[in-house]
Amino acid sequence: MKILILGAAGQISRLVTRKLLNETNHSLVLFARNGAKRLTISDAGREEIIDGDFTDSNMVKKALEGIDAVYLNDVNSLTGVKTVVEAMESSNVKTLIAASILGIYDEVPGAFGKWNERMVGRAGIQHQRQAADIIENSSLDYTILRLTWLYNQTGNEAYQVTQKGEPFEGAQVTREAVARLIFDITQDPAGYAKTSLGVSEPNTNWAKPSFY
Repeated sequence: MKILILGAAGQISRLVTRKLLNETNHSLVLFARNGAKRLTISDAGREEIIDGDFTDSNMVKKALEGIDAVYLNDVNSLTGVKTVVEAMESSNVKTLIAASILGIYDEVPGAFGKWNERMVGRAGIQHQRQAADIIENSSLDYTILRLTWLYNQTGNEAYQVTQKGEPFEGAQVTREAVARLIFDITQDPAGYAKTSLGVSEPNTNWAKPSFY
């Protein structure tokens, strides 16, 4: 399998890259602004860096050549999301994993839901919902990851998921766990197709994350 990572310089993307290199024989295309300066190749036979902006349709289409699956680390740019979706559709690349945030379906109950909305802001949540709508209205076999509040803890890869339409559970999750989930999806993309998953750490149903 050949995987394109858009936003490859991000923390989660770097963890995903390392995990895929260590635990599979997949090839990776690492796409990032100033990627040559920000990224280092550890396996020249399996990695390629592309300097680019994923709002640039021609660059994205070129990066998609020979690609089987795409991980999009950032959906903040609606133009970028639309560009990626349209480029994938025209290139007949179907598998998209995209990282978003919790709360876009008003699915977070109780005190934590109120805290989250206060911290993120209604406008920010609605913006992320628009990005999700673009993806969900596409022909792609997408998996949207609605991530709760992130922190780092080496070795902690515990995650749980909730489906769209279910109440969101969990106030925090490690970036390492998110990387593990993304890895798991790449091993069985069909099993996760057309889903929007709430992602959190088990047993963290609190009013706010432990680090706040």
